[in-house]
Amino acid sequence: MTVSIIGIGLLGGSFALAIREKYAKMYFIGVDTSTVNGQLALAKGIVDEVLPLAEAVSQSTLVVMATPVNTIIDLLPTVLDLLPAGATVVDLGSTKGLICGIADAHAKRAQFVAAHPMAGTENSGPGAAFKELLPGKNLIICDREKSDSDSVVLVESLFRDIGMKLFYMTPKEHDLHLAYVSHLSHISAFALGLTVLEKEKDEQAIFDMASTGFSSTVRLAKSSPQMWAPIFDQNRVNVSDALAAYIEFLQQFKQIIDEQDVASSLDFMQRANVIRRVLEGIEKR
Repeated sequence: MTVSIIGIGLLGGSFALAIREKYAKMYFIGVDTSTVNGQLALAKGIVDEVLPLAEAVSQSTLVVMATPVNTIIDLLPTVLDLLPAGATVVDLGSTKGLICGIADAHAKRAQFVAAHPMAGTENSGPGAAFKELLPGKNLIICDREKSDSDSVVLVESLFRDIGMKLFYMTPKEHDLHLAYVSHLSHISAFALGLTVLEKEKDEQAIFDMASTGFSSTVRLAKSSPQMWAPIFDQNRVNVSDALAAYIEFLQQFKQIIDEQDVASSLDFMQRANVIRRVLEGIEKR
C-alpha cells in the first residue's frame, strides 16, 4: 500500500510513524510546501520520498490530509480530482462542517472519510512527530454513511490497529463539542499568556515565579497560530458562543472576588470540581 501524507507535521508525521510500527511494508510519500520539512521527514524516517502533490496522489492507495484546516479546504477538491479509482482520502482536520461541505459537493465524495484524531501537543513540524502520539487517544469520524464501505473499513482498521478509540458524530455535533472541549481551552491559554506578558514586562520575573500550575495552564499558548487561526475562523459561531459562556463565568468570579464573598467563591470552585469526576470517568473507559 502506498500512503501519501499531505502536510508532514506533528499529526501527519506521528500517524506515519505509528503505522510503520504495524505495517512495515507500507510505502510513504510526503507532500509539503516546506523543503526543510520534507528533508527532515526523510531523515527521521517518516516518509520514503517527497513528491509534488499531483504525482503523489496519483499513485496512492490512501491520501492523508494533515495540513491546517484552511489548506484542507483549498486542496480537497484538487486531491479528489486526482484520486485514483478505489483509493481513499482522509482528512485529520480539527473542524468538520466546512470540510465535509466541500467533500459533499464533489463527485468522488464516497472516496472521502472525515476524521479527527483527538491528539496533539503545543509543538509543530516533523521534528515534533512521535509514534506514541495517537495510540490510546480518540478518533472522531463524521458522516460515515456517506463514504464507501471499503474506504471506511480501511480508515477504521488503520486507526484501530495503532490503538485509537473510534467515535462517530455529525459534522455539526463535532464542531459544537470541540468548541468547548478543545478550541476554548486554546483561546484561554493564548489570552492568559498575553495577559501575563502585557502586565508583567519583566519577563525574567515570570520565569522565576512561574510554578508548574502556570506552565501547564499556559502550555497551549505555544501552539501554532498558523494552525489555530483558521480553526477559530471556520468554527467561529460555536467558538463565539463558547467564549460568551466562559466570559460570563469569569465575570461572575470577578464579582465574587470584588465583593469578598468567600462563601460564593467556595461554592463556585466546588461546582467546578465536578469536572474531576467526569474526567476520571473518561480515563476509566
